Amino acid sequence: MARAQDLTALLRAWRDGDENALNALVPLVYEDFRRMARRCLYGERANRSIQATALVHEAFLRLVELQHVDWQSRTHLLAMTARVMRRVLVDIARSRRAGKRGGNDVRVSFDERRLAAPWDADVIRLNDALQSLAMLDDRKSQVVELRFFGGLTIDEVAAVLHISSRTAKRDWQFAQAWLRRELRRGEARDA
Repeated sequence: MARAQDLTALLRAWRDGDENALNALVPLVYEDFRRMARRCLYGERANRSIQATALVHEAFLRLVELQHVDWQSRTHLLAMTARVMRRVLVDIARSRRAGKRGGNDVRVSFDERRLAAPWDADVIRLNDALQSLAMLDDRKSQVVELRFFGGLTIDEVAAVLHISSRTAKRDWQFAQAWLRRELRRGEARDA
């Protein structure tokens, strides 16, 4: 538990402008970030345009640029990192789509351990579906972002969103079914 308290203290010191806190923080969270990046890129084609390490570094650079974040905890940092990694992947996919007219989208695979369905979806369609879900229910969209891009557990998601674990689990189950339906619908339109 001391690590979590130390990490929170470092996050707050970083927020207050202490560069030494940032330097001390990086080694404590780097492996968590790499784990998140590997999950984000799991199953992507072998000729992927970004490696896990590059995704971590790009996400970290974007996190450092964030201003006025009141860092609360390790879980809060991981939640923000999940959001940033999602944005990095979407930016890369859109850039490639614009350059290649959609021929080389960055793809992410959902596996049964993460989304309980053996289907693939490109990151842009997933992002679009998450935005649609957010219009329907923002919290459910956040649950997916935290679970899929952040690799957070149900209990960690509940803590970040200040809801019960049961509510987080129900939101996760609903969002999985909703996204499956939306992505299948999108595949049918594209076919």
